[in-house]
Amino acid sequence: MSQSIRNGAATAAIFSFDNSYARLPAHFFARQRPSEAAAPLLLALNEPLALELGLDVAALQRDGAEIFSGNRVPEGADPLAMAYAAHQFGGFVPQLGDGRAILLGEVIDINGRRRDIQLKGAGQTPFSRRGDGRAALGPALREYVVSEAMHALGLPTTRALALVSTGQPVYRETALPGAVFTRVAGSHIRVGTFQFFAARGDVEGTRALADYVIERHYPHARDSIRPYLALFEAIVERQAALIACWLRVGFIHGVMNTDNMTVSGETIDFGPCAFMDEYDPATVFSSIDRQGRYAYANQPAIGQWNLARLGETMLPLFDNDPDTAAQLANDVIKGFGPRFQAHWLEGIRRKIGLIGEEDGDLDLIQALLALMQAEAADFTLTFRRLAAVAEDDDATAAFAATFQNPDTVLPWLARWRERLTRDPQTAAQRAKSMRSVNPAFIPRNHRIEQAIVAAVEEGDLSLFHALLDVLAKPYEDQPVFAAYAEPPKPAERVLQTFCGT
Repeated sequence: MSQSIRNGAATAAIFSFDNSYARLPAHFFARQRPSEAAAPLLLALNEPLALELGLDVAALQRDGAEIFSGNRVPEGADPLAMAYAAHQFGGFVPQLGDGRAILLGEVIDINGRRRDIQLKGAGQTPFSRRGDGRAALGPALREYVVSEAMHALGLPTTRALALVSTGQPVYRETALPGAVFTRVAGSHIRVGTFQFFAARGDVEGTRALADYVIERHYPHARDSIRPYLALFEAIVERQAALIACWLRVGFIHGVMNTDNMTVSGETIDFGPCAFMDEYDPATVFSSIDRQGRYAYANQPAIGQWNLARLGETMLPLFDNDPDTAAQLANDVIKGFGPRFQAHWLEGIRRKIGLIGEEDGDLDLIQALLALMQAEAADFTLTFRRLAAVAEDDDATAAFAATFQNPDTVLPWLARWRERLTRDPQTAAQRAKSMRSVNPAFIPRNHRIEQAIVAAVEEGDLSLFHALLDVLAKPYEDQPVFAAYAEPPKPAERVLQTFCGT
């Protein structure tokens, strides 16, 4: 029987690894075994995801603490830390890399998709830059909750497979319980990965990376006359669609540096992220974003800026003539705005119950958003309650109560109802459609904070598991969990979120 052995322990092989990234040139990464944890304990295992990955759930329940802490490297794994660079808050850092994350390897899931399995907080790597390479329990809990909530909401995202406490402290402002978070992704290749090679003038490294990304994520680009330009266009399209989805659910990433933007189009790195309560396009939660660079409404422009940086790295691949290459790249970047706007408008139309298109729709939408901002209306509740109004006029009072001055929204409701007369849906069809895109439940910041405090200060994971249960069905009413749909009371408001490092 195939065995995995470390420190005298042995278990039957659980993972069928096929590690394609580890077969790339050696300067793409640094091989690095995880550091050991003192007394690992498995706190959470995402059993549905484990089954989707083709893993043995019973074996993971038995051996998961050792495996997901890094104490036991499973057979077939080829652990490594990936190299990348980044623009961080606009300033370029030519070498970052995985400073506290170690890619165990890749598996092919039951649907034939290649997926990375990565340990986050598993110790120092050559890219740690004097950091300890560890993760605290609180940020690991946040990433677990938010990544799984994003998946349930239907947004492209990295996933949470497991959470392990290490039995040893990490030191930030104070001593905190340590943890290792196991992340699953289509890949962990970032805009910053391309920047790493471009910063060194390594055109062949850039080409090898681009070829790998085409093979792994965008095989259709191979048949294009300009395959690398087709790759760039595909990445731009996916990011335009992704950021439109973020805005649709009120999500603020918090740190949209180029190392936090994947070429696969998945949301990654849930550090100081948050969901809006009251609607305000200038909302910022991240404690380190003091200038509001990554505010809610700035995310599309920042996405375009990041993609322009990606285009710069690929210029030598687009054309041998620099001027032609630059023009080709600029044409693609200019297309980001219309692509994003089309995705956003399609999504927001669905949120207010429209399936047809009219010239006045954008004005109708913007009028509602302006009212929401002026009247401090909760983003999620406003749209969810509007769905109720779509099939029952008696729900109007509850919807209007979302606004500080309820009467202010009544003229808008009259405009909206008149617009609905020209859309071919029954009231029941419209309400059902609206509920399918307007969640009742999001990972409210105060609820996450309550779960973190209970876990870190009292060792109580009940609030964490309750959140996971509620957020697994965000579009269902779930009356027993109705309190989780409510915005925070003034004393419960969370005004800042923090990076896990």
